[in-house]
Amino acid sequence: MKLISAIVKPFKLDDVREAISEVGVEGLTVSEVKGFGRQKGHTELYRGAEYQVDFLPKVKLEVAVTDDLVERLVEAITKSAYTGKIGDGKIFVYNLEQAVRIRTGENDVEAL
Repeated sequence: MKLISAIVKPFKLDDVREAISEVGVEGLTVSEVKGFGRQKGHTELYRGAEYQVDFLPKVKLEVAVTDDLVERLVEAITKSAYTGKIGDGKIFVYNLEQAVRIRTGENDVEAL
């Protein structure tokens, strides 16, 4: 089992969700986050004053999947989140040691 964590631009969330569903993944967790990478933030103008925005709004998606879905899921997220501009995001793949469905007590793959 793997945990896929993806950081994408907020306006790409619906596209990514659709792509994940097409792969056959039934559930995901979404969090609104802020951060920066190579973009290093940007400058905005508010009431005539210029100020630096260091942390940009992003969306973090987390999906637990079986090993056989990892490559297709990463490809689906990559294609659906792509804009070609800086700040498109990142995808991280982690080993998932254990999963438990609280309601039924099912473990590991059955819990996904």
